[in-house]
Amino acid sequence: MKIHLGVLGPHTTTEEQYRLGVEVGQEIAKAGAILFCGGLDGMMRAAAEGAKSAGGQTVGILPGTDKTTANEFIDIGIPTDLGAYRNALLVRSCDAVIAVHGAYGTLSEIAFALRLKVPVVGLHTWTVSREGHPDPGIHVAESAKQAVQLALQLARTP
Repeated sequence: MKIHLGVLGPHTTTEEQYRLGVEVGQEIAKAGAILFCGGLDGMMRAAAEGAKSAGGQTVGILPGTDKTTANEFIDIGIPTDLGAYRNALLVRSCDAVIAVHGAYGTLSEIAFALRLKVPVVGLHTWTVSREGHPDPGIHVAESAKQAVQLALQLARTP
């Protein structure tokens, strides 16, 4: 079975953030993994666009009841009718996740991933501290390629 890599990030992005999301999606597709995301705009759209441009497959875990609300780069839209609570379902569907930039929704997804023991790679995103010490559960990457390589390595580690 192919590895499922989730891309987490903000609903609204700058042009630079969008380009980075496209790169992450392209790297996921080149690696032969399936991209999972929230299926809507911003970083979700960017990553899905990148994956599709590189011949990859995309899945969107949608907040509403209508699969047609997914962006045009989503192959499989899964309506959940869970709103923001779909974040847990998205994370649970993945072998590892990559958080790219992000707002509070991304932070909630990171928290779900850490709680569910789904590996997290951070790319210009949140840092989390516990009792004044950085949480070792977020593996920091400096580029899209490094983020995907690290996520694949973590996904394959039992």
